[in-house]
Amino acid sequence: MPEGEEDTATPPPHFRIWAEDARLLLKDMPDACLDRAYLMFPDPWPKARHAKRRFVHPENIKQMHRVLKPGAIWRVASDHPVYQEWVTEVMGRQDLFDAPPPAKERPEGWSPTRYEAKAFREGRVPFYWTFTRRP
Repeated sequence: MPEGEEDTATPPPHFRIWAEDARLLLKDMPDACLDRAYLMFPDPWPKARHAKRRFVHPENIKQMHRVLKPGAIWRVASDHPVYQEWVTEVMGRQDLFDAPPPAKERPEGWSPTRYEAKAFREGRVPFYWTFTRRP
């Protein structure tokens, strides 16, 4: 999608936006109901005292594992060095998802975002993780 069209593109009919805290939605979702999930350039909450607010967190990982089907994909992207280190560390200590190292170039099939474009303009290198839910 060309830059600038993200805000005006018509979403597919099955697409829904949840404008509240995603953790609330996750708690109410049925088990194994999703084939794929995306966490694209989340707020990094860079201060150590705010780490509990980061979406990639041990409690949220358990919820993501619960709502994703076995073998489902969870895509995560971040351009913030603190968040990149955090995701690498947290996902390296869990056993619910296969957690290979992140790609440093947007993988094929990933949609560009305005946050990614901003990162490139400001000289930051995004990391792109693809986590696969284990049974």
